[in-house]
Amino acid sequence: MQNQAYVFLIFILNGLIIGILFDIFRILRKSFKTPDIITYIQDIIFWILSGVILLYSIFKFNNGELRLFIFLGIVLGIILYILIFSKIFIKISVISIDIIKKIIKTVIITPIKYILFVLKILIYKPIKLICLNLSKLFKKNIYFFKRKCKI
Repeated sequence: MQNQAYVFLIFILNGLIIGILFDIFRILRKSFKTPDIITYIQDIIFWILSGVILLYSIFKFNNGELRLFIFLGIVLGIILYILIFSKIFIKISVISIDIIKKIIKTVIITPIKYILFVLKILIYKPIKLICLNLSKLFKKNIYFFKRKCKI
């Protein structure tokens, strides 16, 4: 009986872990715009990870035996997670991701854009002017050559 209570608690924890995993995928969808195919792939990854976690736990803690209390523990763990922790976890994670995105934008992306802009001014425009001048010179030489050779 004591072993079954221990296993029941383990599967409540499994339910909590599956709830966290589910929210991680929800947060990713909320924070980053993804195409439908990526959403489908994320769903498949979620179910594979959930299955692996549950199979591992069933074999590790209950010798591969399926019992009703295992499923009750999983459902109870998921419900507890959703009722108690989910909103807090999602809010903290979304805020953290937004802060990280802003830091990356200001520390990495903005300087790179500035450097590329400066390089464009320093390199691209002079090269463009040189190419235009060369093409004009080339056209003049061809025109001169045609007149001289009467082609």
